[in-house]
Amino acid sequence: MNGHKTLPPPPSTPPRQLTAEEGVELGLDLGFKPAGGGRGSMTRGDVVVLTIRLLCMATSVTAMSFMVTARQASAASFYGFQFQLHSKWSFSYSFEYLVGVTATATAYSLVQLLIAASRLLLRKPPVIPSRNQAWLAFAGDQILAYGMMSAGSAASGVTNLNRTGIRHTALPNFCKSLDSFCDHVAVSIAFTFLGCVMYGAAAVQNVIWLSKSNH
Repeated sequence: MNGHKTLPPPPSTPPRQLTAEEGVELGLDLGFKPAGGGRGSMTRGDVVVLTIRLLCMATSVTAMSFMVTARQASAASFYGFQFQLHSKWSFSYSFEYLVGVTATATAYSLVQLLIAASRLLLRKPPVIPSRNQAWLAFAGDQILAYGMMSAGSAASGVTNLNRTGIRHTALPNFCKSLDSFCDHVAVSIAFTFLGCVMYGAAAVQNVIWLSKSNH
């Protein structure tokens, strides 16, 4: 118009979006949330892993504690004769085996909990950081699950013998005179089998984590 050429308007430049760091410098909370809940956040899977690990630790410590405190001195009557009885967990190889397995399980669970706690303190979830560690934990959990089952079964046989005596042999029920000892052993065996279930659950949880990590 009027001999002047109209120039097209310059292309509009889209406004640059502020980063989270720039927003903090300006005193603004931009509400940015990193994918996956953000650094330092725990998922439901992490909570499940920690819960199972705590239960594994608790059952192992309880089983070991009740067994190593199983001891009692008493007297029993056999065919009219009084006999002094002294019972202790270390007198039986099966009970010593149970203590060894539960002590190993306690140490293993403590290491796993320390690894998980260190990652949470450093704000580096998940508590299972890599596939290699998941495979190692899976193998360890399976070994301890079978070990706990084996130890509980061996100790159960000796305890049943104390309660029923030997077949075709007139042995008394020693647990009538050694009730405290037998009660400690029974509780230890019960928590040993419960620990077997917990370590089995931990192995299953590792399998779930490995299956999800493939996707």
